[in-house]
Amino acid sequence: MALDSTVLRARGGVWHKKDREAGKVPHTSIDTEAHWTKSGWHGWVYGWKLHLATTVAGVWIPLAARLTPANEADSRLAAKLLEELPPGEEVRFVLGDTHYNAPEVVRKLCESTGRILVASQHGPYPHTDAGVEVRRVFHELRSRAIENFNGQFKSIFDGQGQVPTKGLLNTARFALGAVLVYQMALLYQYEHRQDLRVGLKAFLKAA
Repeated sequence: MALDSTVLRARGGVWHKKDREAGKVPHTSIDTEAHWTKSGWHGWVYGWKLHLATTVAGVWIPLAARLTPANEADSRLAAKLLEELPPGEEVRFVLGDTHYNAPEVVRKLCESTGRILVASQHGPYPHTDAGVEVRRVFHELRSRAIENFNGQFKSIFDGQGQVPTKGLLNTARFALGAVLVYQMALLYQYEHRQDLRVGLKAFLKAA
């Protein structure tokens, strides 16, 4: 399975750092419970992070999810996601980027549960250690799974723009509720012997 987080933009205006530090809220539209993060794709974003654990397979299934303000560290939330995964050898490999290469948190937890963490290494490229070719294969699998899932999920639930809610609790209900609906749609299609990779967006939009 793969670990990752995806950014959701907060509803309303943004709370600039100088105003936050001064305790000044210049506009009532600002969601003061959200926060800033820098995304490799979108630059600086004011909002939330949806932390996800998903399958790396022909079908992308979200296995665990948490919502936090956008400044929350991915490695800290990883432990909460890993605790929700099926026990035993059902999840043997945990794939992540450099944010999850945290020996004191993620790697230690994986080792204690018999799982193998495969995470991007820190330092300049190209890496030349003995495991680099194996990691390259796993990273490609992870990228295809988690990035495609994030794109499909945001497309279905209009996650490319601002969320329709304000506050941590309400936004968690929206985002995690969307994950639950996605899971239920997959279960419905599975029970009715339908292709799990085709027509999911149309099915959910029609519902």
